[in-house]
Amino acid sequence: MAKITYVEFNGTEHVVDVKPGLTVMEGAVKNNVPGIDADCGGACACATCHVYVDPAWTEKTGTPSPMEESMLDFAEAVEPNSRLSCQIKVTEELGGLLVRMPESQH
Repeated sequence: MAKITYVEFNGTEHVVDVKPGLTVMEGAVKNNVPGIDADCGGACACATCHVYVDPAWTEKTGTPSPMEESMLDFAEAVEPNSRLSCQIKVTEELGGLLVRMPESQH
């Protein structure tokens, strides 16, 4: 299991164990983490699972695909470390990952 910390815009932290092979979004949904709605169910067809990856983790989480980048165009307050959590596959190496939710997702 990889321990992932999800931080709501108001600062509330949710630390959950996520099984490798799932996505960061699936870990949030399965653990009832508020702020990640995942309206499309992980199909990279919306931006309701938008997160900010902590700068210490951006290299380990990889870069967005062109499809993900086009979906991020629909998200609010996009930053250089913005990602769709449905596109970040959890591995053991992501244990300790920290992601924050934007203000628009509360």
